[in-house]
Amino acid sequence: MKIKLDENVRAEATHVLAALGHDVDTVASEGLTGRLDLDVLSEAIRQDRLLITQDIDFSDARRYKPGAHRGIILLRLRSRGRAALLRRVEQIATRSDFASWTPPAHGEL
Repeated sequence: MKIKLDENVRAEATHVLAALGHDVDTVASEGLTGRLDLDVLSEAIRQDRLLITQDIDFSDARRYKPGAHRGIILLRLRSRGRAALLRRVEQIATRSDFASWTPPAHGEL
C-alpha cells in the first residue's frame, strides 16, 4: 500500500511500515509541513496514497468525502508518546488487509 504520513505522525513510523512492505512517504519529506490540510490530502490523492494522521480536522466527512481519496486513518491514542504511536501504527498495519481496500471513486474533495 502507498501511504503518506502527516507531519504529526513520527517519521519513525516510516521504518515500521516500510519493513511491512509498504511504500511510505512523509509530509515533511515533500516540504508540505505547515501547509493546509486540503493541500496535504490533495497531494496524497495525486500520489494515490492512504493518509495517516493525528489531525482531528480530517474527521469531517463532509469536507473529506469518503470515496474521493484512498483513505484517511485518524489516530487517536489513549497513551501519549512516541512508543504508543509506533505501536498503534504497527497494529493497524499488521491487522489490516490494505490490499483488500477498494480503490477510491474519482471525485472531488
